[in-house]
Amino acid sequence: MSSPEHSPLGKSTVYADRYDAGLLFPIPRQEKRDEIGVSDADLPFHGVDIWNGYELSWLDARGKPVVAVAEFRFPATTPNIVESKSFKLYLNGFAQERMADASLVRDTLVRDLSTAAGGPVTVVLRTPEALDGTPLGEPEGILLDAQDLDFDSYGPPRAEFLGTHEGHVREVLVSHLLRSNCPVTGQPDWGSVQISYTGAPIDRAGLLRYLVSFRNHTEFHEQCVERIFMDLSIRCVPEALSVYARYTRRGGLDINPFRSTDPAAVPGNPRGARQ
Repeated sequence: MSSPEHSPLGKSTVYADRYDAGLLFPIPRQEKRDEIGVSDADLPFHGVDIWNGYELSWLDARGKPVVAVAEFRFPATTPNIVESKSFKLYLNGFAQERMADASLVRDTLVRDLSTAAGGPVTVVLRTPEALDGTPLGEPEGILLDAQDLDFDSYGPPRAEFLGTHEGHVREVLVSHLLRSNCPVTGQPDWGSVQISYTGAPIDRAGLLRYLVSFRNHTEFHEQCVERIFMDLSIRCVPEALSVYARYTRRGGLDINPFRSTDPAAVPGNPRGARQ
């Protein structure tokens, strides 16, 4: 009962305002990884899924509401993702719970999310005033989007668009035209993607056409990024590769998957203007 159609997505929901870890709905990563030839036992990438939660509140010991913004990091090695609506319902469940302090909230989140994901999840809580002056930061790199091209393919993703030219480069390419869709509700997920690589120059027109071909594709955020990583790995054979997608917020959460050949790569968490 862990497939997306059994999750709370797309269903009428009574929003609980009391804590309930059972609301979290894990979905195994392996089923979609099978489609792209990836095994959990021998991952060809390293990475993390960074979630930002903007709607978290609880009551202090005297019943006064406390609010925080949370950063969650799920390693790509965890066997499960957590379905986003169930995550939202779970976070909302803290609203009427009295908690001794923020550290108890954080410890509870770490325990429950690590159990659902099947591996260690890290959590950082920040007060709103701690975020004062936080700059906006778009993904850095060469923007692909201004190319004067015709498009007529919007799904499924067309890996055959990908190719390379003669030469050797180290560069970072960026597009803000990524869109995919929830596999259960069909709601669109909007994002920017940053591709850093070393190797033969990737054909930029083909890459942009490939990214646009996700427009009517239905997969979760994490699955799309892993598909992009594997298609680039197979079609372009870079010596080094990182793919980082920054998706816009839905339901008080944004999801930002990062995959890389570099085991030491630790992505930052810049907030884009659309987030």
